[in-house]
Amino acid sequence: MNTKRILLIQPNAEGHFNKLYAKFFLIPPLSLQQFVTCTPSNYEVKIVDERFEKIEYDHNYDLIGLTFLTKDAFRAYEIADEFRSMGKKVVLGGIHPTLLPNEAKQHADSVITGEAEFTWQKLLKDFEKGKIKPFYKSKEKVKPKNIPPAKRYNKFFMAGIQATRGCPFKCDFCQRTALNDTVHRKREIDEVIKELKSIESKIIWFRDASLTIDVEYTKKLLRRMIEEKLNKRWFAYATTTTLGKDDELLKLASKAGCVAWMVGFETISNYNFPKNRGADFSKVVEKVGKHGMGICGSFIFGFDNDTPETFDRTYEEVSSWELESAEFNILTPLPKTPLFEKLDREKRILTKDWSKYNLANVVFQPKNLTAGELKEGVKKISQKFYAIPSMLKRMTKPANKSKNLLSILFRISTNLDLRYFHKLRVTKF
Repeated sequence: MNTKRILLIQPNAEGHFNKLYAKFFLIPPLSLQQFVTCTPSNYEVKIVDERFEKIEYDHNYDLIGLTFLTKDAFRAYEIADEFRSMGKKVVLGGIHPTLLPNEAKQHADSVITGEAEFTWQKLLKDFEKGKIKPFYKSKEKVKPKNIPPAKRYNKFFMAGIQATRGCPFKCDFCQRTALNDTVHRKREIDEVIKELKSIESKIIWFRDASLTIDVEYTKKLLRRMIEEKLNKRWFAYATTTTLGKDDELLKLASKAGCVAWMVGFETISNYNFPKNRGADFSKVVEKVGKHGMGICGSFIFGFDNDTPETFDRTYEEVSSWELESAEFNILTPLPKTPLFEKLDREKRILTKDWSKYNLANVVFQPKNLTAGELKEGVKKISQKFYAIPSMLKRMTKPANKSKNLLSILFRISTNLDLRYFHKLRVTKF
């Protein structure tokens, strides 16, 4: 059987990272790794991650596939156009092409919309017949039993995995809401354990929207991880409401190897997110710390009730918690989200240059801030939080936190990483 060659690309509009930095700090492109698993054996597949690898246009590939977010759309189109000018067939997929398929089609021979595990295989059959269709639409969400394990490569220190898909919280700025990805689907625990056992890396990143949506499912998974003695250290996304009230979950997570939880606090202002409703953020951080784990928080600025005073109030509040680290982002109304549609109706969208939709630029007119005040405010809170004295305080006063070597190294490395990341944002954007 004649072997055909496929190149799968994760484009990156923000330039290259050092390979050593990439190996230790970047999260692997899980969706592309899952695509490899779904590809028939008569294809040879190569993944190029443009965050730290260069695209070799002169190699002989039969089919080019790109999957991307909104911020990387224009870069993806550049790559696609270059390959098409060479006579190559190009397929585009991912969140942005799913939401704006007609835009994407201008730069592709075919566009896959929705979850693409099965449509990818249909496309390949048509490709072999020379009858590739312009659009392939996944009409249904992939069933949990069909969520594929990833085909991994040893380019990264950590490995990604999915135990579940979907998120029911419907945040108005999240593209999951626009994708109608609100039904929570859970893989069989035996399958998750099997995949975890197959992973060589000892560091795991659960790529689920939140590992705390179905608490009973998560507890069963954690108990199995403990029973199987997997000896993995891991990170996962979580909600404050669950972390703040379930001690049993925290005990199991700590025993199963959790290093830290990634938590979207989003704002300390009175913005009533369902996922955070009723949670006392400072007590949540304290409770998680007492169980030997950390919290890496993320915050968003630019909501309608944010004012110039919001930045200082947030800094004072957040600095009193014992977070491992924090990200400070500008509210970004991604296309087709309820937030984008609302702001577009109100004539508050300032640009549709997707390359600026990267959480670091102001792309809409804030209500109680100028665009300049919003950008400068995020810059200053980032600089204050990652000033050397502030970082040293977090690194050297891990009250109630785990003293094991990996946790200490994580605490140090994540602060150095995010200091570098926020400084890079200031110089680039």
